[in-house]
Amino acid sequence: MQLSPTLAWLVDAASDSAGADRLLAELGAHLLADGVPLAAGALTLEVPHPLIAKRTWLWRADNGRVIEALGFAPGGLAPDLPDDSGRRWLRGFADGNVHEDVVGRDGPLLGWIGPRPFTPDDIEQLRQAARFAATPLAALAARATLRATLEAYLGKRSAERVLAAPLRRDLGETIQAALLYADLRGFTTLSETSPPADIIAALDAWFDRIAGAVHAFGGEVLKFIGDGVLAIFPVVEGSPRRACEAALRAAGAAEAGMAYLNAERAAQGLPPLAFGAALHLGEMLWGNIGAANRLDFTAIGPAVNLASRLEGLCKPLGRTVLVSGALAAETDMPLVALGLHKLRGIASPCEVLTLPEAPGPAS
Repeated sequence: MQLSPTLAWLVDAASDSAGADRLLAELGAHLLADGVPLAAGALTLEVPHPLIAKRTWLWRADNGRVIEALGFAPGGLAPDLPDDSGRRWLRGFADGNVHEDVVGRDGPLLGWIGPRPFTPDDIEQLRQAARFAATPLAALAARATLRATLEAYLGKRSAERVLAAPLRRDLGETIQAALLYADLRGFTTLSETSPPADIIAALDAWFDRIAGAVHAFGGEVLKFIGDGVLAIFPVVEGSPRRACEAALRAAGAAEAGMAYLNAERAAQGLPPLAFGAALHLGEMLWGNIGAANRLDFTAIGPAVNLASRLEGLCKPLGRTVLVSGALAAETDMPLVALGLHKLRGIASPCEVLTLPEAPGPAS
């Protein structure tokens, strides 16, 4: 069978597209070249993501641009997109009927609208294109699923590193980063006195505040450890200042976020959640460790150990955030010195500082 240029491209090259958005744009351009009159197209995919339920890409034939609309999962950050969001956009873009096909079985939804009504021959070409698009779209969806899953469990930077390297435990690299290590105070008592659902809700609220603060300032949560968090702010271009100040700002934002959370908890008759956090700057091995057939991607090394030990001083010193001298030396942000302190398992005493106390409300 002689394939049209569009169908030949779908068979031979479409799977190599950079993403579903580019596939939509390139497919639209090929159909135009094959004589199908198009004004715009839309492609909707369901995606595996903690917050996003589906993605809709919208392509314009006049300039080749693609924009994206997100549909959020129930209980997510925003109302979900209606199921016919692509169709609504197409109808608002041009007069005429929208032609839609489900790609594969219960697969993506592919829609088009033209500057004039589609003829039966146009519709047949669009249907054939949808049939042949099933395989490349399935390949792109599989790649997107893998990437989204890794990013959800590892973070964006670590996911990129895992995808770019073989799955072997002897692979890693030494990086310099500002570290933030934090955990909840009194979580054991909370676990013993509260129903499981309340414990999970408290943990999720805590992780939302600390992880949200980390991500807001360019850091990445590397690992959740029980009720604890290990986050990194990698040093780029050889200058640690930006990473250190980002970590300090994230710690301050986490304090503010937890203060608001505790005000909400107090209004509900729930006990406050206290936490401790330590910030340190150092080198660590960032990569795979584990058994021969079961790997973990993490950061290890003396710097990580020091951050963990330093966090253990928060309670005895009565402070929420402690900062090592190594990190403090890389910033001009105001800090309060607390002297030298011996850390368990660390040979040399550590210079310890803390954030200034926030001013209270005006009287």
